Amino acid sequence: MRQGVSFTLTRYLGLQFLISLGIVLAGILAVVYFVDLMELLRRASRLEDAPFAVLFGMSLLKLPMLAEKALPFACLFSGIWTFARLTRSNELVVARAAGVSVWQFLSPAVVAALLTGIVAITVFNPLAASLMARYQTLEAKHLSGRASMLAVSSSGLWLRQVSEKGQSVIHALRVSSEGINLADVTIFNFEGEDHFSGRVDAARASLEPGRWQLTNAWYSAPGQPPEFFKTYTLKTDLTLAQIQESFSSPETLSFWSLPHFIAMLDAAGFSGLKHRLHWQGLLASPLLLCAMVLLAATVSLRLTRRGGIMLLVGFGVLAGFLLYIAVDLSQALGLAGSVPPVLAAWAPATAATLLALATLFHLEDG
Repeated sequence: MRQGVSFTLTRYLGLQFLISLGIVLAGILAVVYFVDLMELLRRASRLEDAPFAVLFGMSLLKLPMLAEKALPFACLFSGIWTFARLTRSNELVVARAAGVSVWQFLSPAVVAALLTGIVAITVFNPLAASLMARYQTLEAKHLSGRASMLAVSSSGLWLRQVSEKGQSVIHALRVSSEGINLADVTIFNFEGEDHFSGRVDAARASLEPGRWQLTNAWYSAPGQPPEFFKTYTLKTDLTLAQIQESFSSPETLSFWSLPHFIAMLDAAGFSGLKHRLHWQGLLASPLLLCAMVLLAATVSLRLTRRGGIMLLVGFGVLAGFLLYIAVDLSQALGLAGSVPPVLAAWAPATAATLLALATLFHLEDG
């Protein structure tokens, strides 16, 4: 009988948290969607090739990724709301009087948050990443006017540059110095969009201001014999910053494909730090959601015992925002290379979890 009551209480508390999480997340996304749509309208106000229907659809495509970013806050607010509501209705008071410890009525919400985080990164994230990739394609077409010019695969680096006369497609088997130096280079030149005009094969190529400087190059044109050049110059408007910015954004790659892409970046000679940090952040996100629930629990215990609802709820919200700032600061240190990606991704969630647990131990047993 006791096991039946325990299971009923566990299911009830977990369901209450999940219902609150759904309502809070829907409310946050409604506000975020409206703000994002207004920002797209502002950016498109001076452009002609950006109809409202396209902008409306772009905001919808971006919404799943925004949901991932809003999920920690939704867990915090829904945890506070759930525990405060159960406290006001005296349900938690009765449960505690019946001998239910804080760990027993917290475990359903914590487990629900943990499972939500696991489902979010393994099932929901691939969908969000796919839609985000589509969003960035539409953004490049209708707003920024600049599409991705670079692709990294197991066959090496592929780079496209456009000039007034046409375009060039550059392929290199190896890269060094973060894209400045290329090895085993092949360049296909086109007049207009698809008329092949020549090919250059070189041992090395170096990116210099306004040009590619090729070494030991063979130039081949249709109907002409190959010609050897000790040095060969190809004009370019590309900069190193533009090349690095053309990488696929980490948000457009699913949780499952990130490790392979990071390995390709390392093999090609580029730094995968940004993508590695994003992947570690995804791995740490279930723990971060649990930390948010535990922060909400520290508020609920004090509500039960000492009152002061608005003050303590405000304290919980403030703690959540401070944790968010700590996550951003830690990621900035990780991107700067000051701390390893694993530490940058896991430290804030781990520290918040330990701090919340210590507070709960003090409130419960202190």
